[in-house]
Amino acid sequence: MKQLPDAQRQVLAAMRPLPEADAPLAEAAGLALAAPVRAPHDVPPFANSAMDGFALRAADTAGAPVSLEVIEDVPAGSVPAKKVTTGTAVKIMTGAPLPAGADAVVMVEDTEQQGDRVLVHVAVEPGSHLRAAGGDIEAGVSVFGAGERLDARHLGVLATLGISRIRVRRRPRVVVLSTGDEVVTAETGALAPGQIRDANRPMLVGLLEELGAEPVDMGIVPDDEERLRSSLQEAAAACDAVISSGGVSVGEYDLVRRVLGELGGVEFWQVAIQPGRPFAFGFLGDTPLFGLPGNPVSVTVTFEQLVRPALLRRMGARRLFRPRVLGRLAEAVGTEAERLVFVRVNTVYRDGVWTASLSGGQGSNVLSALARANAFALVPVGTDHLVAGSDVELEMFRWPEERTFEEVLG
Repeated sequence: MKQLPDAQRQVLAAMRPLPEADAPLAEAAGLALAAPVRAPHDVPPFANSAMDGFALRAADTAGAPVSLEVIEDVPAGSVPAKKVTTGTAVKIMTGAPLPAGADAVVMVEDTEQQGDRVLVHVAVEPGSHLRAAGGDIEAGVSVFGAGERLDARHLGVLATLGISRIRVRRRPRVVVLSTGDEVVTAETGALAPGQIRDANRPMLVGLLEELGAEPVDMGIVPDDEERLRSSLQEAAAACDAVISSGGVSVGEYDLVRRVLGELGGVEFWQVAIQPGRPFAFGFLGDTPLFGLPGNPVSVTVTFEQLVRPALLRRMGARRLFRPRVLGRLAEAVGTEAERLVFVRVNTVYRDGVWTASLSGGQGSNVLSALARANAFALVPVGTDHLVAGSDVELEMFRWPEERTFEEVLG
């Protein structure tokens, strides 16, 4: 039986980055930068006011309250024409450029305008309520490094820099298919005896969209060797990766195993994790294939531990693994000692401690407990029981990736 770190190393070692591409900013969310980004100019590009108020010389406010002459009104988007001198002030809006001669802004709440004069009620220090040019980002600095995955906040920064197209690794197209005569779509009405609705494909499609991949749903393939063979070959020719669910165990009707064995280049592993022990990995031509188990919780665990990091590596991402924190179990847990067990838990942070409670039943088919969970509690190999109050490592699977290959696998 293969230990999880060994399986992860083997999968990740086989991943090759996808080609680079120029993406418009509006289409870059979820993708990883192929090259560092340097700031072409300062942000903000000019010194400006952080408040609605009056730009003035801080020295003029000593001994407040003081009365100053208002020589100009500068709304945002306009440029001051006059210079602030001793005894004068400029009415200014948030974001408007700081007029020459001014070294501070006093908030409008601390003033009282009296015709063409303003009464300033408080003294301010130089630099008060100002945003310096380059105070956020200085021209020429490296803003984001290669391998950084872009989210909405990254896109905002790039937009402020005037970067409308960005060099990234291409978005992967990933085929998803389910197998089995017993599996039917969610649209199926009354179930016939022995039928179950397919949770795996909708779940995998959603996970891939969260990742920033482009899922291609190839539906359900029945237990027919020829249909399965042609579907897998079609999938491999049309995409960057294939994910199947079901049929990778050792049962008589586990046709995925048989067909993939004929196509070659695919290995079948027993990974020492629970849930999710049966797993297939290899290549159909140049296209990686991930054969996941049939039970939906097993699908999620194997996707998180093996497929997601692999796809992120293909996307050129630097951080591949979810963050882990040390927590404490609120109740006792019994597990199998032979495998690393991913217990589905709901965690809360209270009094400086992450406390983890079971989110429901722990069977590999109990998807509702997974939906309620926000973390996996990891029970290591060799441990079959943890009492309430035990320290436990928690993998926060709803948090963005933080850990790199080197940090996890050395």
